[in-house]
Amino acid sequence: MKIKGFGGIFWRTNDIEALKKWYKETLLISLEEWNGTIIKPDSDNETIFSLFKHDSEYFPKEQSVMLNLQVDDLNEWVHHFNEVGVKLLKDPEIGEYGAFAWISDPDGRWIELWEKK
Repeated sequence: MKIKGFGGIFWRTNDIEALKKWYKETLLISLEEWNGTIIKPDSDNETIFSLFKHDSEYFPKEQSVMLNLQVDDLNEWVHHFNEVGVKLLKDPEIGEYGAFAWISDPDGRWIELWEKK
């Protein structure tokens, strides 16, 4: 018996239509009438399930969950964010696991983009 992967990511918002528009323009994720979409990962995609201590500074303490999206070319995404007027929360970082950049959605939810090494 094993876990095959995540079946979905779900959260609440006060303005579904505005958030759907933002995700389409900013992250190129088109949400359908049922307010969701199916993302089929590439064969080299990995999903990380990780816990952080409550006092971790990695993302805001008032946010219990942070969304991490694996991307193919982080530099292209940073360029796209500049074009659509979405500011990075901090400068991109390169480390032993790859390159990372952070933005937030209109609800203030941090989103981490990860280009795997």
